[in-house]
Amino acid sequence: MAQSAGKRGFFRSAFDALIEARQKQVRSYVNGALLMLDDETLRAHGYSRDELKRSRSVSHMF
Repeated sequence: MAQSAGKRGFFRSAFDALIEARQKQVRSYVNGALLMLDDETLRAHGYSRDELKRSRSVSHMF
């Protein structure tokens, strides 16, 4: 059974969803670690505490 080029298979879609969920989890973890740094260090590396708090406040299933 051939699939059209635009249609993804079930396992590929499930795998992509898993990867996306793990990426969100990693971003949340890293943002939490960055929030342990002082404001001067965050600014020196291009981050703001408010931005990190906003992006960490989203809850994830994993």
